Amino acid sequence: MNAQMTDRVKQTQRKLRKQTLTAIFDEFDGKLMELDRKKRTEKYKKMSSGPFSFFRGSAYLFYFDVTREWFPYHSQPDRPTWIQGDLHFENFGAFRSETGELVYDVNDFDEGYLGSYLYDLLRMSVSITLVCRIKELPAESQSHIIVAYLRAYSAQMRRFAKGKEDPATFYMNEERADGPIRKLLKKLRKRKEQHFLEKVTAMMQQEDRQFSASEEIVPATVEERAALLAAWPQYLQGMSERGGAEERHFRIKDIAVKHGSGTASIGLDRFYVLIEGGDGEQGLDDVVLEVKEVRVPVPAYFLPYDEMFWRAFGHQGKRVTMTQQAMHHEADPYLGYMSLDDRDFYVRERSPYKKRLKLEQLETEQDLLKVVQGMGGITAKMHARADADVEHGVLDYHSETEIVRAMGNDEDTFCASIAQWALSYAEQVELDYELFVEWSSNRRKS
Repeated sequence: MNAQMTDRVKQTQRKLRKQTLTAIFDEFDGKLMELDRKKRTEKYKKMSSGPFSFFRGSAYLFYFDVTREWFPYHSQPDRPTWIQGDLHFENFGAFRSETGELVYDVNDFDEGYLGSYLYDLLRMSVSITLVCRIKELPAESQSHIIVAYLRAYSAQMRRFAKGKEDPATFYMNEERADGPIRKLLKKLRKRKEQHFLEKVTAMMQQEDRQFSASEEIVPATVEERAALLAAWPQYLQGMSERGGAEERHFRIKDIAVKHGSGTASIGLDRFYVLIEGGDGEQGLDDVVLEVKEVRVPVPAYFLPYDEMFWRAFGHQGKRVTMTQQAMHHEADPYLGYMSLDDRDFYVRERSPYKKRLKLEQLETEQDLLKVVQGMGGITAKMHARADADVEHGVLDYHSETEIVRAMGNDEDTFCASIAQWALSYAEQVELDYELFVEWSSNRRKS
């Protein structure tokens, strides 16, 4: 094949892939999310900062691709796992559990859905690859680190399946953690509880707190405040049914609108609500709750429809709330949900101890290795918990048994196969990122 024909093939491939990307972005961001031009520009600006950010903000493209490929390790279609749905490196972090203990776990459940466990592993493995490339690690090291994550997942899942550990009581605290995760938890233990509260609020003359206005936190409009106050009894009813604190504990002191968080969630409303909480001096027992809009999870558009799941979780706030309760050993005690007009929201505490590991904190390849091994164990716990093992499990069978059966006995081949695919797909992500930057730049100019 001469150079001219080769160039024609390459250009045709780029053109067709670009058309695919454009169609998917227009369908999801334009028609389904209904993002206006300003919101799309804001989202695409974030996604344009690098391949990893692009990958974070384009889960729909990942599922479009991956559900069209054949993999030998899928679980049986009639035995799905309750998956996190958007598993990537930055959806893990530290926070305070229901009993007040500092733990490290997954902290985002907006895309929770039923499907093969493998989708979480594939997405996470690509994420790890992209993080390795940010750290400029060679291909051999990238593969080694992905395999370390998968081996940790496999080993923990097999321990659950054999009854050697119980996913219902498994969690990662400072004692169980290792390397950078332990350092993060240890550092947070020294943080004062009022640190975040004092960062986002100010004490008024009446000795009552209100949110401090900033670029990210702005006062709610009269209409927004009225809508949230009207919906608040729905949330309180759920708290009452679960045996939560007295109603006076949830008295609203102030409401603000939160901007600037996330990438995929741009265009969804998010409020901060300051409630009375306890009776500490100077209002230091005040609690900040986050009220976040949520829509149909991205995997639902690509994975098999499950009537039982949708009958139980037609309210998207309930779906997210129950996903977190099922996947966490000790979930946030403030978890709940409500509707504002015809939109679904969920409520959670904005933990004063919430913190992610920053990539610059992972100085060596060994640091990264330790972190992904911890993440592998947490992923296994998350998959194994959301079933018959726990009170809030939606499945009437044991996921760990089905997953171990799907992985098979040849762990080396299982890990190597997924790692090789992840390295290959990461190349596709980088190519797609180039096309996306070109397309989004032209879009802004038009």
